Amino acid sequence: MESRTRTVAGLVAARWGDRRPGMWCEERVLTHHQVAAGAAARAALLADLLPAGALPHVGVLLDNTEEFPLWLGAAALAGAAVAGINPTRRGAELARDIRHTECPLLITERAHLPLLAGLELPGVRILVTDTREYAALLAPYAGAVPDPSRAAPADRMLLYFTSGSTGAPKAAICSQGRLAAAGEALVRQFQVRPDDVHYVCMPMFHGNAVIADWAPALAAGAGVALRRRFSASGFLTDVRRFRATYFTYVGRAIQYVLATEERPDDRDNPLRLGFGTEAGAVDAEAFARRFGVRLVEGYGSSEGGAAVQWAPGTPKGAVGPAGPGLVVLDPASGRECPPAAFDASGRLLNGDEAIGELVNRGPNPFEGYWRNPTAEAERRRDGAYWTGDLFYRDADGYLYFAGRTDDRIRVDGENLAAAMIENILARYEGAQAVAVYGVPDPVTGDQVMATVAGTFDPEGFEAFLRAQPDLGTKMAPRFVRVVERMPVTATNKIHRALLRCEGLRCADPVWWRPPGEAAYRRLTCEDAEDAAGTEHAEGPLASAKGPSSVRRQGLEPRTR
Repeated sequence: MESRTRTVAGLVAARWGDRRPGMWCEERVLTHHQVAAGAAARAALLADLLPAGALPHVGVLLDNTEEFPLWLGAAALAGAAVAGINPTRRGAELARDIRHTECPLLITERAHLPLLAGLELPGVRILVTDTREYAALLAPYAGAVPDPSRAAPADRMLLYFTSGSTGAPKAAICSQGRLAAAGEALVRQFQVRPDDVHYVCMPMFHGNAVIADWAPALAAGAGVALRRRFSASGFLTDVRRFRATYFTYVGRAIQYVLATEERPDDRDNPLRLGFGTEAGAVDAEAFARRFGVRLVEGYGSSEGGAAVQWAPGTPKGAVGPAGPGLVVLDPASGRECPPAAFDASGRLLNGDEAIGELVNRGPNPFEGYWRNPTAEAERRRDGAYWTGDLFYRDADGYLYFAGRTDDRIRVDGENLAAAMIENILARYEGAQAVAVYGVPDPVTGDQVMATVAGTFDPEGFEAFLRAQPDLGTKMAPRFVRVVERMPVTATNKIHRALLRCEGLRCADPVWWRPPGEAAYRRLTCEDAEDAAGTEHAEGPLASAKGPSSVRRQGLEPRTR
């Protein structure tokens, strides 16, 4: 059977009668058969609870408990869709997510009930999974048998919100056929076996955990081990306890694991690979040295419209070869960007013309956004899928990630890619995490600003920059914000929108390199006003009265 004609419901039903352990969650263990039976019971309950004429959408506001995958399976069997609700959202934004996805039923747990207090959710029935009432409601359906005949490949299966790191979240649509096909493709790519155990530590309300971790386990008949919430300190303990062989990650998760205390026996673990994005070459190498585990970096837009897979022969720093239909285009002209040119040290010489937006001109599985034609039109243009991500391509056809379109930094008329600068700054010995972004230049364009989590020595940092052969003359940060912990979104991606918004107006210490100088020094209130091109009396920090108020902004008063 062709993979695109399969359904998730069929994969769930296939585990009926399989008595091997199939799911681990804290102290609880369920067999594959029990998982299939639990999904069937919830599917039958769902069929009875859905109001007549209501859309078959189920909101799930849960941590990674066993109820989350059970309701995924239930929705598949019932021909319904799960909307993963982000528990880090609050108030009106949280209510908007639930109302926008038109969920007549919301599944949650007692720990999240305070989030719902006072929200206007007309027509939404709430089921609380860790209560006696829920157990009593579910009990009559204990004998249900999974029946995949109600499901079709085109049925909506997921309404999953983008992470919100670059703007207001949008609910991307994923059908049963696409999710099943994605799971089976990863089974083939990574040779997933029935005796594998997938460690699900990324939040299941996000597409990464469901599409790249749960779905291939389901397709292969492998087990899943759930971590309620990601814990760097608990990572290796969980891996050993559950005998996990595979895991996925996004954002800064790998950096957090590497920041834990190193032990001589770290390589004593059953993992064979990790799959994800944004770990960076430096951290991937460090993870392999310490744990003996290969990290496979890939690129895939959250909406499924384009993907790049690593292949043997991929140059260092590249994501992988450009597949059929993938091109790098100038967003303004729509023309293909010329290949990247590098000097002997690997420094990009023509970033201004080589960096463009990755576009898929070929067939793609993007299925749109729920009730958001404006956002959908931004992705579908001129018969192609525009990813919103910056790339450049070398002469051999290999693609290099350069950041989001919002991450483009223009300095002195030259376009710079934030991701390239981040990869260089990640080598700095004191850096546990790095984010690079643009802040306004008082004349025109941007100035480069970096946020560094870790220790920062201004003289050592200056020397480090001088020693980097691939650091372009305009790449060195004008400003360096030093934080104890990098702000991240709920999916552990750096919260760039927040960093850009705060700019120099932050509560953390900021160092800067004045124009024409090489040395870094602490940024004062007056410096910040000068850098912004404003008069001291009207500067962004002019309301800060006196030295103590200035220090609370992370800036020092200037010594006279």
